[in-house]
Amino acid sequence: MSPSRTAQRTVRDVVFVDGVRTPFGKAGDKGIYAGTRADDLVVKCIRELMRRNPSLPAERVDEVAIAATTQTGDQGLTIGRTAALLAGLPRTVPGFAIDRMCAGAMTAVTTTASGIGFGAYDVVIAGGVEHMGNHPMGAGADPNPRFMSERLVDPAALNMGNTAENLHDRFPAITKERADAYAASSQAKLAAAYAEGQIQGDLVPVATMKPGQGWTVHSVDEPPRPGTTVEDLAGLRTPFRAHGRVTAGNAAGLNDGATVALLAAEDTAGELGLPVKMRMVSYAFAGVEPEVMGIGPVPATEKALKNAGLDITDIGLFEINEAFAVQVLSFLDHFGIADDDPRVNRYGGAIAVGHPLASSGVRLMTQLARQFEQDPSVRYGITTMCIGLGMGATVIWENPHHADYGATSTTESTSEEGAAA
Repeated sequence: MSPSRTAQRTVRDVVFVDGVRTPFGKAGDKGIYAGTRADDLVVKCIRELMRRNPSLPAERVDEVAIAATTQTGDQGLTIGRTAALLAGLPRTVPGFAIDRMCAGAMTAVTTTASGIGFGAYDVVIAGGVEHMGNHPMGAGADPNPRFMSERLVDPAALNMGNTAENLHDRFPAITKERADAYAASSQAKLAAAYAEGQIQGDLVPVATMKPGQGWTVHSVDEPPRPGTTVEDLAGLRTPFRAHGRVTAGNAAGLNDGATVALLAAEDTAGELGLPVKMRMVSYAFAGVEPEVMGIGPVPATEKALKNAGLDITDIGLFEINEAFAVQVLSFLDHFGIADDDPRVNRYGGAIAVGHPLASSGVRLMTQLARQFEQDPSVRYGITTMCIGLGMGATVIWENPHHADYGATSTTESTSEEGAAA
């Protein structure tokens, strides 16, 4: 009779090794990616990620998770698997597709990170893509009629612009003037980051070909409008409501783009000589009323902080996806953070750079990782975003360049002792 065996128990730290993205484009026939396939944008990112990390054998990649909100056409067919094959990864590397609307890439990261922590993976590739020119938001969707007939949600919940107007209604202190001022600041911060070379290092140049124009190499984002002023924004129309407050100037646009991140167990990163740019501390998702989906980052952040044993005052950098200015401002007001706090979106945000739905979560991470490198005085940062149909997502990260990296903080010790008790 064989001796009894005990299954191994594995819980490991997860680290963000690297992240890249395509330049973001404007959706539509005149955008830089008109005529370009969505899956080809993902392939560009995967290949660049592997090129930048030559110490990683391709066969050591355990999973490829790619998100897309509209999973059809060139964004369908289990895009995580097809992109892996098209990128030249070994056929032994599996892949899958994932959808959590705007938080698709963020969910791809947290889902595969959980697998690393559990011991199922050592190294993963996770990201997202959205070609809103090929697949306009909501195209082909067929909402169940019960949503309306049984009043399960407010009709406004199916239109993101209307949910932003609802958020203005809920928080009247967030005026159109404040939203416009925040939007102009986002444009200015992105322009400054470009001038300082803080954005270009994580961009993958993409060559596109259009009939009659030949080939063009795109190495910068298309949506930004540097020099935008509050006066420029004041006269824009409010398409979601007469005399409303949400405009094309204080909201993210319709965009095309892809992002991909490389995650690993911390011990595996050491074994393979891979860099560590951030350590995942905790993450959380939360649901809110769909008709005010922009408030989602608030409960998600509270939950993630509680899970980590941290407080909002421990967070030194915030990367908040700017779907709408009002959504960011509602978050800042809740936590008592000033509109112009230098910890918030130092390199600007989606209002300036664009928001290709499922891809944006990893853009937040690459920008936070670069800020960590630039500012070792910051120990913890968060990436957070609102999600259509009433959700929020938050991931808390630790800066490996901080003097106390890896040490257990007082709040973390208290949390662990309480859990043990």
